[in-house]
Amino acid sequence: MPSRDGVGGAGYPGTVIIGIDTSLGTAVGAIARDGEVLVDEQSANPLGHAEVIGDLLQRATAVAPAPAHVAIGMGPGPFTGLRVGIAAARVFALGRGVPLIPVPSHDGIALGLLLADALTDTDTGRFAVVTDARRREFAYSVYEGLDDDGLPVRLSDAALSPRDELDARLADAGARRCDATRVSAAMIALAAARALDAGRTLTGAEPLYLRSPDVVAAHAPKRVS
Repeated sequence: MPSRDGVGGAGYPGTVIIGIDTSLGTAVGAIARDGEVLVDEQSANPLGHAEVIGDLLQRATAVAPAPAHVAIGMGPGPFTGLRVGIAAARVFALGRGVPLIPVPSHDGIALGLLLADALTDTDTGRFAVVTDARRREFAYSVYEGLDDDGLPVRLSDAALSPRDELDARLADAGARRCDATRVSAAMIALAAARALDAGRTLTGAEPLYLRSPDVVAAHAPKRVS
């Protein structure tokens, strides 16, 4: 994957960045200093995050054994899946003594779409990254082009929409619908690299759940007299 001028330059702070995302299935990737994709692994099982993430990380670190940063996709995504990925990324980064960089998962998807269109000289126009949020809802974020730092221009942060209202909302926004069923962890890492290069923060440390978890703690048991 070609990189933007600047990433890999003298001011770029890292050599290899590991990317992790569990918002759609489980993904682990790595990019080199010049933006080259070293590995981009994916498990499509939406419920098997804990079972596969260790193996994916092991395979990625076999290719990139000494990452300088770890980039983590912060969603939007299901509560349990995001927690598994974020916890794994925090432990992985802590164990190696390297910084953790949060990235909106939709930014990684948007970056991949925009770079693919650039390779074919296609005008992407305004578009919305759309992912299944379950419960008959979609999560969507609207983008248009790349900015001077090589990052997707996010026109609206991630939001939820009922399935039967989404197309009308996107029409009002003038955005073409782009459904995604996977996230490239390498693109999460590349977005982090470009943000680092520009001295920018893409999102905070809190996951983008968009709604409360499906399972909540039980109330205290009733007293029996």
